[in-house]
Amino acid sequence: MIEAQLLPSPVGPLALLARDGVIVAAGFTADPTEMFVRLSPELRAHGLDVVDDLGAPAEAVRAYLAGDLDALDAVPVEQPGSPTRKRLHEALREVKAGTTVSYAELAERAGMPRTAARAAGSACAQNLIAPFVPCHRVLPSTGGFGGYYYGVPVKEWLLAHESGRA
Repeated sequence: MIEAQLLPSPVGPLALLARDGVIVAAGFTADPTEMFVRLSPELRAHGLDVVDDLGAPAEAVRAYLAGDLDALDAVPVEQPGSPTRKRLHEALREVKAGTTVSYAELAERAGMPRTAARAAGSACAQNLIAPFVPCHRVLPSTGGFGGYYYGVPVKEWLLAHESGRA
């Protein structure tokens, strides 16, 4: 069974979906089914149950929102993808709170050439586990915030929170 919990945040509800204590999806939505339908058919076959408390992952979110910006780092996550996408997602998890990288820098951190910035952007766009896999920390080298699946205001808030400006 995939278990889901909704947690309040300053930018709206955060839905967490976990299987056996491992986060398989997370996103800023009040409807966990919005995240559930993005999972692989194999995971969706387990069904969805909304629970009151996921335990450690929920505690990590509360700690993160309270200012422990490294709290999400220890939570195990798992999402599908090619070996390249998985390397990019792992590199994303190594981008520390309060810092940002460009798409080209993310590609380099994943052992790819800077010219693989498009692949890095694609990995961010396909990320199912925000903010645990912090794609909000990637900014275009041309300036601005770029896009964010949950909207640029959410991305701006996350970056401000992590820099102590929220």
